[in-house]
Amino acid sequence: MAFEHILYDTDQSVAAITLNRPDVLNSFNRAMASEVRQALSQAGSDAGVRAVLITGAGRAFCAGQDLAEAMPKDGPAPDLGDIVARGYNPIVRTIRQLDKPVVCAVNGVAAGAGANLAFACDFVLAASDASFIQSFSKIGLVPDTGGTFFLPRLIGMARATALMMLADKVTAQDAVTIGLILRVVDGPNLLDEATTLARQLAARPTRGLGLIKRALNASATNGLDEQLALEAQLQAEAGSTADYREGVKAFLEKRAPVFVGR
Repeated sequence: MAFEHILYDTDQSVAAITLNRPDVLNSFNRAMASEVRQALSQAGSDAGVRAVLITGAGRAFCAGQDLAEAMPKDGPAPDLGDIVARGYNPIVRTIRQLDKPVVCAVNGVAAGAGANLAFACDFVLAASDASFIQSFSKIGLVPDTGGTFFLPRLIGMARATALMMLADKVTAQDAVTIGLILRVVDGPNLLDEATTLARQLAARPTRGLGLIKRALNASATNGLDEQLALEAQLQAEAGSTADYREGVKAFLEKRAPVFVGR
């Protein structure tokens, strides 16, 4: 499938999705949002893909919504709720429902929807000069793209409230310190390190990682009894996989396992 606003490539079982509107800091318009969703769905349905990597082209990761589309000079302004419901929400749902790990390499500023897109991923690495900002309140808007869901769970209600209402910029190092992201990497090494991590995940038992992700998703709303029951159910699924059998066999034979993702 050919894309206009993103780059899509697969190599060594990793699907790389690059936001590719560098002239506008990779800000989202409807077309790019649709392409990101399509690329994620394509990666999810491709049995040869066992991990996904998302990054941005140029000096920014993503500056959020393209205001030229949201506030056109001519004609009526679009319904922002419709942009969120049709554009961003399907992306977040697809990332979280994807039974494969998603690594995000934040190569520059991540603002608004761009920041929250990163926080929806399973692993977030950022360049040392990258930054994150909940810019919504600066123009009277509400955080979207899952921000009001993920931020309180990542850093607690007090910090999430402050970031959303005050809209202060968070450096990459501060993001690590407060638990927003996993790791800071020197800019020139970011893509290599993120790719290495994605390939490492792609070589692991894919079905098992997907079941871990499913359990973590459910833990946000389940009570203890529900979560214990889900763990038993998912463990039964994991125990029936070829990768589980290979993992046990490799352990008994004292060798490195070779997982196939099934």
